[in-house]
Amino acid sequence: MSVASRGPRKEPADADPESRAREICLRMLSASPRTRAQLADALHRKGIPDDVAERVLGRFTDVGLIDDEAFAQAWVRSRHTGRGLARRALAAELRRRGVAGDTIDEAVDSLDPAQEEETARALVRRKLPATRGADPAKRMRRLVGMLARKGYPPGLAYRVVKEALDEEGADLDLAPDDPFD
Repeated sequence: MSVASRGPRKEPADADPESRAREICLRMLSASPRTRAQLADALHRKGIPDDVAERVLGRFTDVGLIDDEAFAQAWVRSRHTGRGLARRALAAELRRRGVAGDTIDEAVDSLDPAQEEETARALVRRKLPATRGADPAKRMRRLVGMLARKGYPPGLAYRVVKEALDEEGADLDLAPDDPFD
């Protein structure tokens, strides 16, 4: 390995800005899929003029190298399946990546509500054994909290956890003013 191949690769300062922008985008896209906003932000940080960045990003979009709709759909499938994230959490992640609101809505709406509920049930089943021995109310809080952090609505989270604890035979002596009712 030569000394020149070690470390981060630098673009020549006198390189054509459009060539630099293409190289930056291609390098980022080869590492992982990116949204148009993520690429635009990177180009801005690297000092690429806005008009050049817009031209390069437009061309990449035209040829299909940047596709926020496909990115959002794949992100929703991957993060729901892999991490068990619900619609709310998925939408927040996509917003942080600069995906447009209507694209986010379309992607999270593709998530089947029955599948989302089944994923919540699977998460609870997986976590339930680790809570055995704890006070039933504490178990309820922990499990509902876990689902809430993953973006599940409170009503769904409470219902799924209550059903799982009921199936297990846990004695849920919840107060009538329980905040989840």
